[in-house]
Amino acid sequence: MKLIEEVGMSNVLVQYDAYHAQREEGDLMATLRQYIKRIGHIQMADNPGRHQPGTGDINYPSVFREIDPLRNQGFIGLEYVPKPDSITSLKWITQFGYKI
Repeated sequence: MKLIEEVGMSNVLVQYDAYHAQREEGDLMATLRQYIKRIGHIQMADNPGRHQPGTGDINYPSVFREIDPLRNQGFIGLEYVPKPDSITSLKWITQFGYKI
């Protein structure tokens, strides 16, 4: 983040990888709160196993509740190994009101 701050350009943002953040630091909520203004894209996969949200120890409902009020732009992407298959692995999004 220091380099991004030194550049001083509002359009330079980082990709936040929730899977790796959990593995390396373990406190997603704290890092999201601290850096949310510099995050342009959040990439999601659960830990361990790098499968879809809801298959590991990351509390994704809490993550979504945290980022919803903080973000007014940016993207959320999924980069996980679907389990057991791609279509079935997308069913977790229905708990957030979306249809497959």
